[in-house]
Amino acid sequence: MEENSKTVIIDDTTLRDGEQTAGVVFSLSEKLSIARLLDVAGVQEIECGIPAMGEEERSSIRALVDLGLSATLITWNRALIPEIQASMDCGIKAVDISLSVSDQMITHKLKKDRGSVKEQLKVALGFAKDNGLYVSIGGEDASRADLDFLVELLKITRELGGERFRFCDTLGIMDPFTMYEKVSWLRASVPEIDIEVHTHNDLGMATANAIAGIKAGARFVNTTVNGLGERAGNAALEEVVMGLKHACGIESGVDTHRFRELSLMVAKASRRKLPSWKAVVGSRVFAHESGLHADGVLKDPRNYEGFDPAEVGLSRQIVVGKHSGASGVVEGFRKLGITLSRDDATLLLPVVRHESLKQKRDLKDKELLDIYLNGTELLKAA
Repeated sequence: MEENSKTVIIDDTTLRDGEQTAGVVFSLSEKLSIARLLDVAGVQEIECGIPAMGEEERSSIRALVDLGLSATLITWNRALIPEIQASMDCGIKAVDISLSVSDQMITHKLKKDRGSVKEQLKVALGFAKDNGLYVSIGGEDASRADLDFLVELLKITRELGGERFRFCDTLGIMDPFTMYEKVSWLRASVPEIDIEVHTHNDLGMATANAIAGIKAGARFVNTTVNGLGERAGNAALEEVVMGLKHACGIESGVDTHRFRELSLMVAKASRRKLPSWKAVVGSRVFAHESGLHADGVLKDPRNYEGFDPAEVGLSRQIVVGKHSGASGVVEGFRKLGITLSRDDATLLLPVVRHESLKQKRDLKDKELLDIYLNGTELLKAA
């Protein structure tokens, strides 16, 4: 299967699946702020909630509609006419209609059979299209479903006017190679229907699986800021967009310069601290301490940085600690307005390393100044 040449569409579900993270609740003002920033960043679609949850949820969805964003707002619904009607009553023009599609869930959750699922799809999709909605059919647990059955569902979706099918790795159990094979199969079997991939991170492969789905021909991909979501979370917006750009040469149209700002906003709203080592947006993913790395990045950042930190709203850091070399020490003191020769830096290295071992971390500016002042006699003697 050749890689999809159409524009990749990011459907961010921070406000829906992201808020389904156990213990996470966004206030209305937080939802509005997150949606605005996603929109400013150029995210094309925002999955904004579940109208069936009640009036408060519907009220927040209506407020999001009233923002008049450029991004398309889409809601999540079960394949039930009252839920689809509730979305329309909020002013929504695009819906995801979710159906359980694996035999495991059809038999042991729904207590039904495949025929009833197909009938439910026909009724719900028919109602949505009769009312002029844009429809994504969400295949819950598609990664464990029979592929021939999925093809049947895709053909029904196509015949009744549905725009796309969401292939969901609901349990986060797939690997990128299998994701590629299955999405390729579906694209080849029913090429008239766009595929959307929705991946979870239970095995730590959500981002890899999302990108594999795109490489296999999916045009739409679900993400959440910081990878929020059920259980271990979803594919992270910042990782998917940067992975597509730098690993695959695929542009998403999203402004990556807003990523750090967006990640901090969602971290605060979700009360989930952003780890300093978080891929793409962590505060220290461009911090260099190791002697070889610091020396290399000072000579040319491309030696040890795959992309410019400014691209995601960050900046480079040279920190001084146990693993520093002379170049890193020289740079650390330069930032404090102190010029050291490499020979002087080499003389101070044992003191730097000893202090770092004692503190069990890299050194702060005051500690470096103290080392310099206390080491003046050592430098003079040299």
